[in-house]
Amino acid sequence: MKINQEKVLVTGASGYIALHCIAELLKKGYRVKGSLRDLNRQDEVRKSLALEAEYEKLEFCKLNLLDNQGWEAAASDCDYLLHIASPCSIEEPTNEKQLIKPALKGTLSALKAAQKSNVKKVVLTSSIGAIAYGHSKSTCDPTDWTDTSKDVGAYIKSKTIAEKAAWDFMTNQSDTSFTMTTIHPGMVFGPLLSNAIEGMSAGLITKMISGKFLALPDIYFTVVDVRDIAKLHVESITNKQSDHKRIIATSQQAISFLEISKILRELGFNKSPQNRIPTQLINSLAIFNIGMKNTASMIKRGCYSVDTSETISLYDWDPIPFKKTLKDMTKSLKTMS
Repeated sequence: MKINQEKVLVTGASGYIALHCIAELLKKGYRVKGSLRDLNRQDEVRKSLALEAEYEKLEFCKLNLLDNQGWEAAASDCDYLLHIASPCSIEEPTNEKQLIKPALKGTLSALKAAQKSNVKKVVLTSSIGAIAYGHSKSTCDPTDWTDTSKDVGAYIKSKTIAEKAAWDFMTNQSDTSFTMTTIHPGMVFGPLLSNAIEGMSAGLITKMISGKFLALPDIYFTVVDVRDIAKLHVESITNKQSDHKRIIATSQQAISFLEISKILRELGFNKSPQNRIPTQLINSLAIFNIGMKNTASMIKRGCYSVDTSETISLYDWDPIPFKKTLKDMTKSLKTMS
């Protein structure tokens, strides 16, 4: 393999998507600098990557989404930047600023650091949540934006606001020295590299297969394999055709919670729920509970599809079948537990 001396700064190195991105980068021969809020987690990250890639070319730096310090120094010797770190919560926070403020501040810190360094390209992890909500469009494409004036929930709002700020930054800089691509995953599933089973998708699947959910709300969302997301991030680094584009990276058709549960039952997880929570009940509870209000909003959105034709064209993308994704994920969950 040709020795690659290029270095990539990856923010939020201990995260679910970031670990897969780092593994993919190391396999491709890149040097990687991963950012952590707590440098005591270096060994944990290295251990998570031990079976996936050689990590002699991996180093770490300390960064915090809410702190401006260290960003410019971290990016100073890097050729590319994957900004993946963003706050995520299964539960709806009592104050939406808990998610919005760090998402926005961290994104702008990353872009400002890239501007002042030799970074050639920034790949920003956004979300289908920044595209498909707050409106009733049946098929969404990269030109669509979520309407944050509607009840879309704090996480979706945070991803939309942060990404809009990123594109505004790129537009307002007359001498921008780098290009940017935003990647828009749906709900991300697939094998875990760390034992962080309390994450959003891992926590959901764990509760479903263990029988902790007796029934499920009538919510639809698009899905994608974490390994596909990692490959798209890494390919975007050198894919010039992806410059200044929003890349939808998820299943073309949204599926329901119950459809996912059905696949899990087919894989042998008989405790996965078969019943649906009455929507009328959730709507009644939404009056009193912010979490239920968000759930009611997601139910109201209903089933939708997305246009991934550009993603398929630009990357020759052939997504991993979702049943294989769930099979590999549940296998890794058994290993981690």
